[in-house]
Amino acid sequence: MAERSLEELLGTVESPVELLRNAQVGPNVYPGVPAEFTNWRDEQQAWQQTCVLYNQSFHMAELMVEGPDALALLTSLGVNSFATFEPGKAKQLVPCTPDGYVIGDVILFGLAADRYNLVGRAPVLNWVTYHAETAGHDVEVQFDQRTALRKDGRRRHYRFQVQGPNAMAVLEKALGHAPEDLKFFNMRTEQIAGVEVCALRHGMAGQPGWELFGPWEEYEAVHEALVSAGQDLGLTLVGGRAYGSNAIESGWIPSPLPAVYTGEGLKAYREWLPAAGYEGSASLGGSFLSRDIEDYYLTPWDLGYGHLVKFDHDFVGREALERMADGEHRTKVTLVLDDEDVTRTIGMMFRDTDRAKFIEWPNAVYAMHQYDNVTVGGETVGVSTWVCYSANEGKLLTLAILDAEHAEPGTEVTLVWGEEDGGTAKPTVEPHVQTEIRAVVAPVPIVGAVRSSYAPGGWRAAHA
Repeated sequence: MAERSLEELLGTVESPVELLRNAQVGPNVYPGVPAEFTNWRDEQQAWQQTCVLYNQSFHMAELMVEGPDALALLTSLGVNSFATFEPGKAKQLVPCTPDGYVIGDVILFGLAADRYNLVGRAPVLNWVTYHAETAGHDVEVQFDQRTALRKDGRRRHYRFQVQGPNAMAVLEKALGHAPEDLKFFNMRTEQIAGVEVCALRHGMAGQPGWELFGPWEEYEAVHEALVSAGQDLGLTLVGGRAYGSNAIESGWIPSPLPAVYTGEGLKAYREWLPAAGYEGSASLGGSFLSRDIEDYYLTPWDLGYGHLVKFDHDFVGREALERMADGEHRTKVTLVLDDEDVTRTIGMMFRDTDRAKFIEWPNAVYAMHQYDNVTVGGETVGVSTWVCYSANEGKLLTLAILDAEHAEPGTEVTLVWGEEDGGTAKPTVEPHVQTEIRAVVAPVPIVGAVRSSYAPGGWRAAHA
């Protein structure tokens, strides 16, 4: 029997919104690492005060793209410029639909002139695979599934990040020499524990650091060498609970809803996608509610990627983005939730009835794609996405996308917390009532040291 497609699945429900808001998937758990090595508060603070080891070997999928047309394929899908991209560099790849809405984003590693590796969430990898199979390019793709969806416990690569103020000192001990001053998103080959590793200059926590990857068989040797090198330098291992919260400080929105559920032009793609895949199983949650799934679609400008859009090449969605470019755009911001309102909301858990939606710590998201309503004077002015407590800031924070007129730092807004009518049927949602939490708009990234790293003259800019 042929596998049912996403298009067939959508034909059985009233709307994609109904399907996704009631998806029967449980809470997101980062596989392969403990929830905590020590405690998530100390682990959060370590990435700003000393340094951390993020183990990224398990939770992201990979797609290897090889062949004479590999670069042409990727260039045809990314809104980014490829004018200076070459082997030994990496970049954030942001593909869009023909209507200019974001599929997602991944990190693209240029390994050779005809060999590229994409690392991240499934929607972009699916989109690239579909075009590799259907667009007539001379390429081959190999998909390496994330650990949670495989049974052999193996991966193609291990992947570690050493980040924080002491990161370079840890790397110097592991390498046996001072780390070369790599430019941001540039790579080089090094030796650790007697084996060859590939090093990428990166900085998820806004601090300079390296991402290291290599063959899975060398996982233990490299991991042990890094841990040993960091013993006297405050190196802290980061568990799953803290790892999921670093995005709130760096200002990266991890999970835009892939904009693939509508449009005649994407029907063939939905017929290619399996019903049981990511797009058919993803959960949508939060207080923002529209019966039109397209109201959940995001543009590159919504996500803060407007500066990445370059019209120096042809790519899927170019014409739509050219029409959007000079229009009004929403702005990505940080929301700092009011301490008293957060405390009141938590206190509602001690009632016999009419309790608020439980706030999990440190990550309060309860759907794969969180969309909470943000209002001013009772009118919607945007949506909140990622919600986390930061021990570094001592605040419950969210990453939100607001109408430009309400996006200035210091603006007071209201976050509606919880779902309508007592909550949807998702396993992560218990019966509850909605409540309002006041918030103040703050810059993104919120952390000053992180924000300066993105600004002109910051280490990212200096090494771009």
